[in-house]
Amino acid sequence: MAIEAIGGAVVLADGTPVPLSKAIRAGDFVMLSGQLAFGPDGKIVDGGIEAQTRQCLDSIKALLVSVGAGLENVARVTVWLSDPEDFGNFNRVYAEYFSSVPPARSTVCSALMLPDAKVEIEATVFYPKP
Repeated sequence: MAIEAIGGAVVLADGTPVPLSKAIRAGDFVMLSGQLAFGPDGKIVDGGIEAQTRQCLDSIKALLVSVGAGLENVARVTVWLSDPEDFGNFNRVYAEYFSSVPPARSTVCSALMLPDAKVEIEATVFYPKP
Protein backbone atom coordinates (compact mmCIF):
# COMPACT_ATOMS: atom_id res chain seq x y z
CA MET A 1 0.00 0.00 0.00
CA ALA A 2 1.41 3.35 -1.04
CA ILE A 3 1.17 6.37 1.22
CA GLU A 4 0.22 9.56 -0.61
CA ALA A 5 0.67 13.13 0.66
CA ILE A 6 -2.32 15.44 0.11
CA GLY A 7 -2.61 19.21 0.20
CA GLY A 8 0.87 20.43 -0.64
CA ALA A 9 3.60 21.93 1.52
CA VAL A 10 2.88 23.57 4.87
CA VAL A 11 4.48 27.01 5.26
CA LEU A 12 3.93 29.53 8.06
CA ALA A 13 3.01 33.17 7.32
CA ASP A 14 6.67 34.19 7.74
CA GLY A 15 7.74 31.65 5.08
CA THR A 16 9.03 29.00 7.50
CA PRO A 17 8.39 25.50 6.10
CA VAL A 18 6.83 23.01 8.52
CA PRO A 19 7.91 19.35 8.26
CA LEU A 20 4.49 17.70 8.02
CA SER A 21 1.86 16.80 5.45
CA LYS A 22 -1.56 18.45 5.55
CA ALA A 23 -3.05 15.00 5.02
CA ILE A 24 -1.98 11.47 4.13
CA ARG A 25 -3.94 8.81 2.27
CA ALA A 26 -3.16 5.28 3.43
CA GLY A 27 -5.41 2.75 1.72
CA ASP A 28 -9.04 3.57 2.45
CA PHE A 29 -8.18 6.17 5.09
CA VAL A 30 -7.26 9.84 4.86
CA MET A 31 -5.59 11.19 8.00
CA LEU A 32 -5.47 14.95 8.44
CA SER A 33 -2.83 16.68 10.50
CA GLY A 34 -4.11 18.96 13.20
CA GLN A 35 -5.69 22.02 11.63
CA LEU A 36 -5.14 25.39 13.26
CA ALA A 37 -7.30 28.38 12.36
CA PHE A 38 -5.04 29.81 9.65
CA GLY A 39 -6.80 32.32 7.42
CA PRO A 40 -5.90 32.98 3.78
CA ASP A 41 -3.08 35.30 4.94
CA GLY A 42 -1.45 32.45 6.88
CA LYS A 43 -2.24 34.00 10.26
CA ILE A 44 -4.58 32.77 12.99
CA VAL A 45 -8.01 34.34 12.42
CA ASP A 46 -9.45 36.86 14.86
CA GLY A 47 -12.85 36.40 16.46
CA GLY A 48 -12.32 33.99 19.31
CA ILE A 49 -13.15 30.32 19.61
CA GLU A 50 -16.18 30.43 17.30
CA ALA A 51 -14.28 31.96 14.37
CA GLN A 52 -11.28 29.69 14.95
CA THR A 53 -13.46 26.57 15.11
CA ARG A 54 -15.17 27.52 11.84
CA GLN A 55 -11.81 28.16 10.17
CA CYS A 56 -10.42 24.79 11.33
CA LEU A 57 -13.49 22.92 10.13
CA ASP A 58 -13.59 24.83 6.83
CA SER A 59 -9.93 23.87 6.27
CA ILE A 60 -10.76 20.23 6.99
CA LYS A 61 -13.70 20.41 4.59
CA ALA A 62 -11.50 21.92 1.84
CA LEU A 63 -8.89 19.18 2.22
CA LEU A 64 -11.60 16.54 2.02
CA VAL A 65 -13.14 18.10 -1.08
CA SER A 66 -9.69 17.94 -2.74
CA VAL A 67 -9.85 14.11 -2.56
CA GLY A 68 -13.57 13.87 -3.37
CA ALA A 69 -14.72 13.28 0.22
CA GLY A 70 -16.78 15.35 2.63
CA LEU A 71 -17.44 15.82 6.31
CA GLU A 72 -19.84 12.88 6.20
CA ASN A 73 -16.78 10.63 5.70
CA VAL A 74 -15.08 11.75 8.92
CA ALA A 75 -14.87 8.78 11.29
CA ARG A 76 -12.81 10.19 14.17
CA VAL A 77 -11.81 13.65 15.41
CA THR A 78 -9.37 14.78 18.09
CA VAL A 79 -9.71 18.33 19.39
CA TRP A 80 -7.35 20.39 21.53
CA LEU A 81 -8.67 23.51 23.22
CA SER A 82 -6.31 25.95 24.94
CA ASP A 83 -9.02 27.07 27.41
CA PRO A 84 -11.63 24.71 28.91
CA GLU A 85 -14.00 27.69 29.22
CA ASP A 86 -14.27 27.67 25.40
CA PHE A 87 -15.78 24.16 25.27
CA GLY A 88 -19.45 25.23 25.12
CA ASN A 89 -18.94 27.75 22.32
CA PHE A 90 -16.67 25.34 20.45
CA ASN A 91 -19.25 22.56 20.77
CA ARG A 92 -22.07 24.74 19.39
CA VAL A 93 -20.09 25.58 16.24
CA TYR A 94 -18.85 21.99 15.87
CA ALA A 95 -22.46 20.74 15.98
CA GLU A 96 -23.29 22.93 12.95
CA TYR A 97 -20.76 20.96 10.87
CA PHE A 98 -21.57 17.48 12.21
CA SER A 99 -25.31 17.48 12.81
CA SER A 100 -26.56 14.11 11.52
CA VAL A 101 -23.93 11.46 12.36
CA PRO A 102 -21.14 13.06 14.37
CA PRO A 103 -17.80 11.24 14.30
CA ALA A 104 -16.22 9.68 17.35
CA ARG A 105 -14.37 12.45 19.18
CA SER A 106 -11.94 13.19 21.97
CA THR A 107 -11.56 16.73 23.27
CA VAL A 108 -8.74 17.73 25.60
CA CYS A 109 -7.35 20.95 27.02
CA SER A 110 -3.72 21.70 26.22
CA ALA A 111 -1.36 24.55 25.45
CA LEU A 112 -1.08 24.96 21.68
CA MET A 113 2.11 25.73 19.76
CA LEU A 114 1.00 29.18 18.55
CA PRO A 115 0.10 31.72 21.23
CA ASP A 116 -3.07 33.02 19.51
CA ALA A 117 -4.42 29.54 18.68
CA LYS A 118 -7.46 28.51 20.70
CA VAL A 119 -8.28 25.22 18.95
CA GLU A 120 -6.62 22.51 16.87
CA ILE A 121 -8.61 19.75 15.16
CA GLU A 122 -7.35 16.59 13.46
CA ALA A 123 -9.48 14.05 11.65
CA THR A 124 -9.38 10.48 10.40
CA VAL A 125 -11.55 9.89 7.36
CA PHE A 126 -12.77 6.65 5.82
CA TYR A 127 -12.92 7.19 2.08
CA PRO A 128 -11.96 4.38 -0.29
CA LYS A 129 -10.43 5.60 -3.53
CA PRO A 130 -13.07 5.63 -6.27
